[in-house]
Amino acid sequence: MRRRIVAGNWKMNGSKDLVQQLVGDIREHVADLDEAVKSTLDVVIIPPALYVDSVIGCCGDALATGVQNVSQWQSGAYTGEISSGMALDLGCQYVLVGHSERRQLFAESDEVIARKVTRVLESGLTAILCVGETLEEREAGQAESIVASQVRQGLSTVSSDQWSRVVVAYEPVWAIGTGKTATAEDAQAMHAEIRGVLEQMNAPSRNISVLYGGSVKADNAAALFAEPDIDGGLIGGASLKADEFVSICRSFPVGA
Repeated sequence: MRRRIVAGNWKMNGSKDLVQQLVGDIREHVADLDEAVKSTLDVVIIPPALYVDSVIGCCGDALATGVQNVSQWQSGAYTGEISSGMALDLGCQYVLVGHSERRQLFAESDEVIARKVTRVLESGLTAILCVGETLEEREAGQAESIVASQVRQGLSTVSSDQWSRVVVAYEPVWAIGTGKTATAEDAQAMHAEIRGVLEQMNAPSRNISVLYGGSVKADNAAALFAEPDIDGGLIGGASLKADEFVSICRSFPVGA
């Protein structure tokens, strides 16, 4: 059975006070979730790297932790970079790779992203590969081909024994932080496309979690999570509000 995952990407937001209050509130609410839900759900907090240690200290057993980015190199003279080995050493379980903001603002290519995926998996962590098209690409009818290419190239170095530590997050660029969300039907169609690409890559496509991201909120999460190929969400702004984030965690269909 595929894992359900709700991962909160704080982006460049946070403070020591926010960590204490927000993570504490989320931990308490998640601990109160129905046991059947908790048994199949991973709730992940992904703060800025400076706060990872503090978040881990507040998570307890109810929450997992990730980092927003790692280097394509393992170690060396790369001032300002952090390695996947460091993330593992600190106690993280997940790493975001290829977020659209990294692709657009920091010019990360598919080749660089593939090298980062390699480092993450070599370290024993789980890589959450982010893929998604821009509005211009969608309007030009290129959405499926763009996303398929990002999946193929980003995961090109994954070996057969590493697929269990791969998650894909579909985030249409035009929906990130804009308040616009793909309809549940449109999101499902792309998720099914992604699963088809994974199958073509000889990956165990039915066992890989595929998440949706892009202005996910409590009022649209249930419709998205009811779709057969959507296994959870990569949450941005709503992850900074405990009630909203926990409501999203409660949005999976009962018994599914």
